[in-house]
Amino acid sequence: MPSVPIPPPPELLICDLAGTTVHDRGEVPAAFGDALREADVPFAAREVAAWRGASKHEVLGRLLARSGAPADATRVDHVYGRFRALLADRLAAARPLSLPGVRATFERLRHAGIRVALTTGFDRRLTEGILREVDWADLLDACVCSDEVPRGRPAPFMIFRAMERCQVSDVRRVAAVGDTRLDLEAAANAGAAWRIGVLTGAHDRATLEAGPYTHLLRAVTDVPGLWLRD
Repeated sequence: MPSVPIPPPPELLICDLAGTTVHDRGEVPAAFGDALREADVPFAAREVAAWRGASKHEVLGRLLARSGAPADATRVDHVYGRFRALLADRLAAARPLSLPGVRATFERLRHAGIRVALTTGFDRRLTEGILREVDWADLLDACVCSDEVPRGRPAPFMIFRAMERCQVSDVRRVAAVGDTRLDLEAAANAGAAWRIGVLTGAHDRATLEAGPYTHLLRAVTDVPGLWLRD
């Protein structure tokens, strides 16, 4: 029987932020809920859980429009600004932010010639504040935030932008890693060959298994083992 060829490793690994490479101890939904309550916007906790991984600014706009409250850009920006401030306060009290082993994982991938990018549902300002608190930001080849693309997840635009910045043209050589179903859906919409869910964040195994995954792993530290051998 002829052997099955082993596919080559990807050229680019794209990782999510909260819950994938930094801790998710509940700070994001807590801050989001506090900002909504301050603005008297009704919401259900299960909805917030389902939208994990999405652009927070986009979700706020939808919630405000649905509630009948004024949903003009100024009001959305104001509520989002409160979310950002509340989250920054919570994260400041939650150090260390980085999940263990992320730097060693990225170093191993880069040593093997695999570029590493980050995508996130946070805006650039919030993301930069988080990256200042981790020890692996210098290893990133690109970082794409939700306010830098026309739409956030599950749209594929952040993945495409990361590919552009890393000069990778073939989605079949791209792996995307995240802790939410929306991460997996964005990867599928982009056509990424590897759609890897990790169990360190917002969604449990059952939720991730309902998404378009190719692999489910314990953590991002297990990802290099899909292609690399010591």
